[in-house]
Order: sequence, then C-alpha cells, then structure tokens
Amino acid sequence: MATSMMLSVAFLLFNVFMLSHQSPAPVVLWHGMGDSCCNPLSMGSIKTMVEKRVGAYVKSLMIGSNIMEDTENGFLMNVNDQVDNVCKQLKADPKLKDGYNAMGFSQGGQFLRAVAQRCPSPPMLNLTSFGGQHQGVYGFPHCPGENVTLCNYVRELLNLGAYISYVQDHLVQAEYWHDPLNEAEYKAKSIFLADINQENTVNPTYKANLLRLKNLVLVMFGKDTMVDPKESEWFGFYKPGQGKELYTLRESPLYTEDRLGLKELDKSGRLHFLIADGDHLQFTDEWFEKYIVPFLK
Repeated sequence: MATSMMLSVAFLLFNVFMLSHQSPAPVVLWHGMGDSCCNPLSMGSIKTMVEKRVGAYVKSLMIGSNIMEDTENGFLMNVNDQVDNVCKQLKADPKLKDGYNAMGFSQGGQFLRAVAQRCPSPPMLNLTSFGGQHQGVYGFPHCPGENVTLCNYVRELLNLGAYISYVQDHLVQAEYWHDPLNEAEYKAKSIFLADINQENTVNPTYKANLLRLKNLVLVMFGKDTMVDPKESEWFGFYKPGQGKELYTLRESPLYTEDRLGLKELDKSGRLHFLIADGDHLQFTDEWFEKYIVPFLK
C-alpha cells in the first residue's frame, strides 16, 4: 500500500513538473493598416518583446511576398482573400499545429476574429484585439503609415461610395465601413463585416468556432483619435439612424440574441474588456506585461 501511494505521489509530482516546464503556446500577430509584419518600430518590436517576456515562437503575418506588398495589401486586397491566405499560412506552419495565441492590431483584430470563426484548425487559444473595429467604423479621421498617396486614395474611394461593388471588392477599409444612417444598405452590401457579425444569415459554425476560444480580450484605447467610434473596439456602435448616440455590446442584438457566442463567452468569464489610456495602439511595456502577458502564458 505504501509503495503504491509513493508511486502515485511521484506520478503526480512528475505531471506537475512537466506542466510547469511546458513551452508556452506560439503567438500569431496581424498588423494594422499602414503597417507591415516586420516594421522594427511596431510589429518587429512587439515580436521581440513577446519572444523575450513569454519565450514563445512568434509568427508575424505577412500578406504578400515582401514588406511593400504586405503594406499595400492592408489597403487594397479583399479581406476575405486575406483571411483565406492567413488560414493557409497557419495550417502550413507545423509549429502551430497544437494551437496558438493570437494578437490583432487595429484592423488585424477583426481579421483574426474572422480567422477564429472560419478556420478552427489549427486551434486559436486566446485572441487579443488591440483597437480592432469589431462593429466597423463611420469615419476616417487620419491615416497611419507614411504612404500619403494610398491614404488619399482610400479617402477618395470612401467618399465615392463605400458600398459600391468595386469599392467593396478592392478597398479594405470599405469592407468594415458601417454607416448607421443606412443600416439596410450596410447589411446588404458589406462583403466582410456584415458576414462575420451575423447581420443577415446566422452561421452556427461561426458561433461554435468562436466559442472554442479560452479567452477573447478586447482592448479599447481611451484617447483613440483614429477609430470612429472608439467604442467599436468593444463591439459598441452608433444607434441606427444617427451618428451621435451609442449602444454598448450588451445592448446589441448581436449580444442579446447571442448570434456569435459573445454573451456565452461573457457569462462564462471568457470575454474581457481592457482599456489602455492612450491614443490608437499606444501602450507601455509595463501595461502589456501586466494585462496581456498573462493571456500568453
């Protein structure tokens, strides 16, 4: 009996030791508009920080064959095609086969949510969205990056008409443009956001896949001057018919009818609302260490 008990205790201690020495899950990054996978001042810096503080393998997504293409595709490549491309990249990487944590920055936040909903293999474990526009945008206050020509082109096309078929097919920002004055047109003609937000047809697979997440972390930037409205970063938006009064996620049909599983995630303690007290994508290393690193370990 004593020998059997000693073996059981030894087996338990061995399991605890193995769990405590497991390598952290890999991390996948998707950059925002005007940025690229490998900019040393943005994604490159974050990749290095995660590698150093978490000790995980980090894959920073490149959409295209080089950094220039990656940046341009953030403006001009159909989002559905980008998501398909990323799903193939993730499936082809053997280091991700057992699962990965994902971090999306600005539009990369809603793009990685689409990956979670559409591509459950390899499994996404935790998703952190930094300033992602999950209910879209209704404005384009300023354009990040250094490509003034592309920024002006985006503005011209949005002014021409975000829901014109050509613009929807070829302009990334139009694909998550959400006009509260024309909700019916948005739902009918948005080829990306209306789909992943279950605005028309409820796809039960989207809900089931999102519910596989251990945690969905939504970071809103308290002084955000880029995202209009910034509450979109927490799934809030303008109430239909006007552009001033806002609703929160918990007041929306997406939540009350639980079309996407957000209510279930919330009730089970897996939906987290964080605030970073800065402008768009501005946070300190200390804030990242305190609030984000625990979701990566």
